[in-house]
Amino acid sequence: MSLIISPSPSLTLHPLAHVSPSLSIPRRLHLNLRSSRRRLATVSAAVRQDTTVWTPVPLSEVEPAGESLFEVAIDVSDAPDLAASHTIAGQYLQLRVPDLPKPSFLSIASPPKLAAKHGVFEFLVKSVPGSTAEALCALKKGDVVELSPIMGNGFTIDLIEPPEKYGTVVIFATGTGISPIRSLIESGFDAGKRSDVRLYYGNRNLQTMGYQDRFKDWESSGVKIIPVLSQPDDSWTGETGYVQDAYSRAKQISDPLATGAILAGYKDMIEAVTSILLADGIPADKILRDY
Repeated sequence: MSLIISPSPSLTLHPLAHVSPSLSIPRRLHLNLRSSRRRLATVSAAVRQDTTVWTPVPLSEVEPAGESLFEVAIDVSDAPDLAASHTIAGQYLQLRVPDLPKPSFLSIASPPKLAAKHGVFEFLVKSVPGSTAEALCALKKGDVVELSPIMGNGFTIDLIEPPEKYGTVVIFATGTGISPIRSLIESGFDAGKRSDVRLYYGNRNLQTMGYQDRFKDWESSGVKIIPVLSQPDDSWTGETGYVQDAYSRAKQISDPLATGAILAGYKDMIEAVTSILLADGIPADKILRDY
């Protein structure tokens, strides 16, 4: 069905009997123009929103994964074009929950091959009070949500290939920023062929750290996992503070020009880490982000 927008009504001045005598004609003209602009802006925003193609799909899993964390799986087997459009780690989409107007942006945590083979998208979602994410995490298997088309170019891993030339790769993730990193590790980027691949993964404590059950498999693929906790309990003996602190304490970058970096997570972390990496001599085009 096409959307028909009626032309804006012509501007008219109402009889003075219906207008406050304190308003001059120029003032009334200005208010009417401003009101017309607001109406046009509202219609334009609605038209832009309507240009998004939303695909209804059912949830196949919603399971707790930590403190306020949930693993969410969505069945896209009946949307093969959408599933096939996930081609590279680091891509994301918008998700809309029925009766809530504001969609949520979510990075796809599963590797592209999972969608291609099994018709599933997986996400790690933090339930934030009052958000679309909270509403999503309260849903059950079989409930229907809506997905936008795949967005983003993902991690341009070809910029740090071949692995023999870029033997060192340092990866930084915070919070649910681990989602695109999981997609990257499990889709394969030749970590086992590189001499030094480290993942600095920052969270408040172990209870808020997702995917701990996958660490063993990730390490067997060639990725050294370095958890970094900002508020650990007294039993914690690992790295503390922020991921940039842990990296600065270690450094051990023998050749900056043979080093790549991959970043995902909070904006402040990305900015801080990027500044440190650039100061270490790692080229800007070898510092990869998922946006």
